[in-house]
Amino acid sequence: MKNRHSASPSLWLAAGAVLLLAMLPAGPAYADAFPSKPIKFIVPFPPGSGTDTSARYFGRKLSELTKQPVIVENKPGANGFIGVQSVLNAPADGYTVFVGSNSTLAVNVALFKKLPYDPQTDLVPLSMMMRAPVVLAVPPESPYKSVAELISAARAQPGKLNYAGGSAGYQLMAELFNDTAGTSTMHVPYKGASEALAAVASQQVDMTFSDITAAQGLVKGGKLRALAVASDKRAPALPDVPTTAEAGLPGYKAYVWVGAMVAARTPKAEVEKLASLLTQIEAMPETREFYERQGAETMAGGADEMRRFQAAEIALWKQIVVKAKVEQQ
Repeated sequence: MKNRHSASPSLWLAAGAVLLLAMLPAGPAYADAFPSKPIKFIVPFPPGSGTDTSARYFGRKLSELTKQPVIVENKPGANGFIGVQSVLNAPADGYTVFVGSNSTLAVNVALFKKLPYDPQTDLVPLSMMMRAPVVLAVPPESPYKSVAELISAARAQPGKLNYAGGSAGYQLMAELFNDTAGTSTMHVPYKGASEALAAVASQQVDMTFSDITAAQGLVKGGKLRALAVASDKRAPALPDVPTTAEAGLPGYKAYVWVGAMVAARTPKAEVEKLASLLTQIEAMPETREFYERQGAETMAGGADEMRRFQAAEIALWKQIVVKAKVEQQ
């Protein structure tokens, strides 16, 4: 005779299932588990550029927030193609982040007939990081002590003076300068802003256009002579350097900007978590202070704002390619 107080097998199974479910973490905890291992930031330029500086700062802050290491890897070369491809070839799990600039995320679309990637469909935005004005710099021994003297010499000998271009973005900024000033100078390509600045400092080339975050140390140290800052107002980091308008070239303004993206195949939950963390860092007062010391400024905006900004930048540089009669590569 069966014990009427004993539970049936089905009841025991049901109780066990309830106990097992109770032991599992709730749904949101799965998302909270990301990131659970080191994150990699890929920078398509050598160390020393504004992009690299941003990656290292945001990487440090992200590590503080997540308690996970953030590794910055520099993969320069081929106009940023190498860095982009390394991100696209990595697992799309949110642990490989592309920290790019206006060159890789906008200008390349305008400058190249055919890209090995599409920055609007192969990548998805996470957050803006910073914007910095461009500095026109020459060697300290250069005979050109002002923008007016440089323009005069370039007009007198078309094609003789050359400039170091650290990326496609800097190349188009230089070509916009040529179009605005009525000059013709020759492009000498380099893998990044730091290499271009070193070439100017060693007098291998006549001049360069570089973001102020990369150039200011060499300018303050007497390794470069800054002729102008291409912005509306003087940069606090280089207060003695005139704006391009003050230097006699009104209408010429140029900035670099930096933002973070991941491969488009990355799951939505990881994209949203990364975007939230990076925009949190961008809004920190210490982030604003950090960039102010660099002569730059933070750029507010998460994924949606960055997507709209990127589209506008691509349209702008396409117009400049046409206006300055730059031959697509």
